[in-house]
Amino acid sequence: MGIFATLVRRGAQAEVTVNAVPVGDVRGLMLPARFEAVGERLAAGHDVSNACAEVGRETARDGADLGEALDWLRTTYARVQGGEPDFRALRALCVAWSEETLGYLHQLSCEDPLTGLASLAHVRARLSEVYRGAEQGGRSTNTSHALVVVDVPLFAQRPLEGGPDLGMTAGFESALWLARLAENARLVFSGGETIGLASPSRLVVVAERGDLLAPRVGLLRGLVEDMDPRGTRARVWIEGLPPSDDGAGLLLDEIARG
Repeated sequence: MGIFATLVRRGAQAEVTVNAVPVGDVRGLMLPARFEAVGERLAAGHDVSNACAEVGRETARDGADLGEALDWLRTTYARVQGGEPDFRALRALCVAWSEETLGYLHQLSCEDPLTGLASLAHVRARLSEVYRGAEQGGRSTNTSHALVVVDVPLFAQRPLEGGPDLGMTAGFESALWLARLAENARLVFSGGETIGLASPSRLVVVAERGDLLAPRVGLLRGLVEDMDPRGTRARVWIEGLPPSDDGAGLLLDEIARG
């Protein structure tokens, strides 16, 4: 926030001379860093959506949070036009900032190295992508995608009675079991679906709906049941997605708690 505070102090001095700056020349306004192109298009009376999108990506790459980026956009508008940013400018900046941030998060390690299962945070990010894509394409997420949930009481929480693994820690055995479960899930859902771990006993798949979804779920159910020698009533079911992205987050939290 130190950069923003400095810009505000500079702005207090620059506002006195705004009227003396020719239209189209914003160099004397001391605009926030990276917002000069936005200011120039504003002063020329041009659409600023593309410039706002570019500055949204740049501020995200710089590590600025969204609140700071919006404050700088507001400062730019105030110094060039004496008003507030319009909806199109705000939307362009926010969408670009969010996409750049998500892209960065996806580059980070989001999979468990042993099981290959995605983290719950990565599953959540993938769901957000699904909702944005549905909104842009005018489709409903309830008809385009679903969550496939696998719930199994893990036998690896304690060693198998009388078995050779009595000396193996429960945590390591659990990871090995999950690796087998993940392998079976990827065998069934081999089209690049996001497969993640929602809780120690629940796996979740972000899958596209279609004629093959139900048969795949049945196949996965059979594979999971064959894995567990104790027959602990493994469950595999399909969860429909709610209308909103926020609702999907709440649903994922509920699945994780269960």
